Amino acid sequence: MQVRDAMSTEVLMVGPEHTLRQAAQMMAERRIGSAVVVDPDSAGVGIITERDVLYAIGAGLDCDAERTAGHITWEVVYAGPDWTLEDAAFAMARGGFRHLVVMDGSEVLGVISVRDIMRVWATNRAGATAV
Repeated sequence: MQVRDAMSTEVLMVGPEHTLRQAAQMMAERRIGSAVVVDPDSAGVGIITERDVLYAIGAGLDCDAERTAGHITWEVVYAGPDWTLEDAAFAMARGGFRHLVVMDGSEVLGVISVRDIMRVWATNRAGATAV
C-alpha cells in the first residue's frame, strides 16, 4: 500500500506568526497532532507538532506570546505519495518523529502519521485473520 492511500488529505496550515496556543487549539479542534507551517518568506514548508507545543509548555514559555516561527521543524523529511507505508514507517523510525508531510514537488498533498499507518496495518491484519 502507498502513502497516498493512508495519508490525511485535510491538512491544517498555519503561518509563522500564529501563537503556540492558536496552533494547539486548531490541532485540538481537529483532533490531529501536527500542523504544516507555511512561511511565504522561506523556501519550503515546516511542521509543528503537539510535541513541540508540549516542550514549550514544559520549558515555561508563554504560549500566548510564543510564535510558531520559533518552534518549527524545518528539517522535515517529506514523503512522496508513491512511497510504500514501509518506506514511511522506516523514515519515521530513523528520524524519531511521528509525522511526514506528503509532497508532490512543491505542493502539500497531505500528512501521514504513525496513527495512519497503524490504522491501515491493523485493518488489513484484521481482514486477513477474518478469512
